Formats: sequence, C-alpha cells, structure tokens
Amino acid sequence: MTTINRPTPAPETSGRRDRLVQGPTVLFCYGTLQFDAVLKALLGRIPEQTPASAPGYRAAALAHRVYPGLVARQSGAGSASGLVLTDLTTTEWRILDAFEDERYELREVSLATGMTGWAYIWPGGDVLEEDWSAADFEAKHLAAYAERCARIAPGLAAGQPKGE
Repeated sequence: MTTINRPTPAPETSGRRDRLVQGPTVLFCYGTLQFDAVLKALLGRIPEQTPASAPGYRAAALAHRVYPGLVARQSGAGSASGLVLTDLTTTEWRILDAFEDERYELREVSLATGMTGWAYIWPGGDVLEEDWSAADFEAKHLAAYAERCARIAPGLAAGQPKGE
C-alpha cells in the first residue's frame, strides 16, 4: 500500500513555490485537469475522481487563453461543475502546482457535496463574461494541449518551472 503524503496549501498565495505547505485532501478541477488525457500526460496516470461542483463560482473564459479561471459568480447563484481528485501524492501535488499559471491562488472552496476541496482560483483580470466551454476545448484544443503537457511533464516532475 502506498502512503499518500499531502502538502497543505498556504491560506493565501505566499509566493509561487510556497503554495503547498502541508496536506490538502482533494483538488477540485473545473478546467483542463478534468480531462484524462491531460492528467495522464502530466502525472502518468489518472487519479481517482468524483464529480463535484463549487456553488457560487463559475469556470470563466479568460482572454487569450484556452484554459479557464475559477471566479466568484457576480450573482452568487449557480455553480462551477468539475471533479475532485482524491488520491494525489505529494509529488503529484507539486507537479500540478508547478503546472498551474502563477497567477492562480490555491484556496479551499466549499463543494455542493458538503465537503471542501482545494482549487486554483483566478484572482481577476482577463476574465470574459462567458463561461469556459469544456466541449469547445475538447474539440479544438485538447489533443495539442495534452501533447504539450506530455512534453513539459518531465521537467515539472524534476522540479523545473513550467516553460523552462
């Protein structure tokens, strides 16, 4: 049996590499990490997943990006759909943290199930009025995106920042 040691996110973003301090239990994914091809490319496996949603949030389309940002809904009504990853190892948390855009803030969010999960929240700027479309991403960008993830995954696993 593998022991899963999880780093805990800092309550607020405290610098790029300090976001993981000790043990989150689940990661709420609402964008590209919902796709098995992306997870497999980054982690070499598909973690355990459960459908979930985050009330009061939406997966917003972002200007000039193919991935979304999780932002609070202006009206408060509605929720962002996605899934939670429940069995990430410490190494996998670090890979995914390095993969995420530096602007994201790792924060705990309440999920519709009554549990909480950690999510990468978009702090603002470049947010479009429309929601991000997983179906459009899958049809137009998934194949190339997953290929890029596979190319950068070894560097992320070795602790190199994305893009180097």
